[in-house]
Amino acid sequence: MFTPFNVSGCSLELLRTGERGIVTFCKSKDETILKKLISIGVIPGATITLEQHFPLFFIKTGNTFLTLDIESVRAIYVRIVDN
Repeated sequence: MFTPFNVSGCSLELLRTGERGIVTFCKSKDETILKKLISIGVIPGATITLEQHFPLFFIKTGNTFLTLDIESVRAIYVRIVDN
């Protein structure tokens, strides 16, 4: 039969507005995206809150608010944290 399940990890792109996640890893073929993420503090273990989804991705990490392009957002994978 069908057993219920829940999603506990996903790309940052799939988070809903207001959800929080802990960065588990960043993956991209474009090394400049990875360097950019590291330079702004988006590293494994960092907590991210998705503040806005459209027209730009607006995130909060620590006490810093940032806007990210879609390629950067797709490179970030998080473990969803219960609010």
